[in-house]
Amino acid sequence: MLFDTPIYLVFLSIVVLAYWWLPRRPQNMFLLVASYFFYGWWDWRFLGLILLSTLVDFYCARTIAVSTDQSRRRLLLILSVTMNLGFLGYFKYCDFFIDSFAGAAAMFGFHIPVQVLGILLPPGISFYTFQALAYIVDVYYKKLEPAESLLDYALFISLFPHLIAGPIQRPSHLLPQVQAERHFHSGQFFDGLMLIVTGLLRKCVVADNCALIANAAFEGRLGDPGLGSSLIGIYAFAWQIYGDFSGYSDIARGSAQLLGFHFMVNFRQPYLATSLQDFWRRWHISLSTWLRDYLYIPLGGNRHGEFQTYRNLLLTMLIGGFWHGANWTFVIWGAIHGGGLALERLLFGGGESSASPFKYKDWLKRIWIFHLVCLAWVFFRAQSVGAALQYLSNFGKWNWRPEHQTAALLVGAYALVLFLMDLLNEQREEEYLLERASPRLRIAVAWGLICIIFFFTGNQSNAFIYFQF
Repeated sequence: MLFDTPIYLVFLSIVVLAYWWLPRRPQNMFLLVASYFFYGWWDWRFLGLILLSTLVDFYCARTIAVSTDQSRRRLLLILSVTMNLGFLGYFKYCDFFIDSFAGAAAMFGFHIPVQVLGILLPPGISFYTFQALAYIVDVYYKKLEPAESLLDYALFISLFPHLIAGPIQRPSHLLPQVQAERHFHSGQFFDGLMLIVTGLLRKCVVADNCALIANAAFEGRLGDPGLGSSLIGIYAFAWQIYGDFSGYSDIARGSAQLLGFHFMVNFRQPYLATSLQDFWRRWHISLSTWLRDYLYIPLGGNRHGEFQTYRNLLLTMLIGGFWHGANWTFVIWGAIHGGGLALERLLFGGGESSASPFKYKDWLKRIWIFHLVCLAWVFFRAQSVGAALQYLSNFGKWNWRPEHQTAALLVGAYALVLFLMDLLNEQREEEYLLERASPRLRIAVAWGLICIIFFFTGNQSNAFIYFQF
């Protein structure tokens, strides 16, 4: 499978070596072929889906840009948006709605014999759909000139580092880079290598090892369920998902920099947040800003009174939760965050106070927000709402065994790695680890991290969590 980390690194190395021998236009064509090969390796049948949406969106955007007929422009926008959301809705949510309809009917005594279709989810469809929607909407509102070349637009959508799990690239940020001449810069190349190394540390050492403990806790294999084992499982999953997705984002950003591109930062020390609003300014930034600009603000944002602001916050987070997966657990996860954001605004206003790494009051806020986020993670991780509630009910039992102490120490050790990295980045206000340090120090640290990755890599069977979205 091309998504296995070692195979991906070999694929990336071959692509980078061949890529820098070519001028820009052949570079783009080569990258497009490599990206389609990368995507088609999973299942070649899904290539038709991404090709069709690319062609329709490209020509709709071109026609919208030159048309003076507002009705025609609106019709083409609706066509593009309907097609993209239709593909996403069918492949990701069709089985969910069929099953939910049958379940709702059964509650009222109507037993409808339905059978889910078993639709296979195309990898990355949630990510590239949102990227395509941003493009067509920006062109419609004349915030962006449409791509003149189908090749450039196709590469913007399918560039392989971000294709499977983001970050969701803004058209105004990435498309000009695709269209521009790119030159090799040794500093940017080295920065990319550092990002890949830190990403591997986050994923292979922290996330994969925490996954072993989180899976054992959530599957009832960490001794008799109780408060101790449940807390260990929640903490393990909190650091697993953070290490996993931030690790993938670092690898994606590093891969892009090896090719001369710059991707937006997707994580800024989210577990140092002092409020939920602050958390969503730091966590999965490419999604949270997309939801803000293309959903929350069009709904009215905070422009029409407090009640509608609370409604918009809740709706945005409910849809953001549902975007993650076709399960009521994700809806509840979104509701917890949306309700928390609304309550936070009601109690404290919409302002954001500055925080310090050294003030104990700010640390109390961080601890509170971290545990609120962890509570929501239970629904994100559980297979069903019933399983999540059952897991939380274990808080009322006390059962501590020797293996719990070992598991807790391991989670603490792996979490400490990310925690110290985040503290350093927060204090130095750097985009990634030791961004402004001397090359000699960065090389020494990189070799140290590679040794840690080599000796402490966890279970390789844990695929990136966000591949399923």
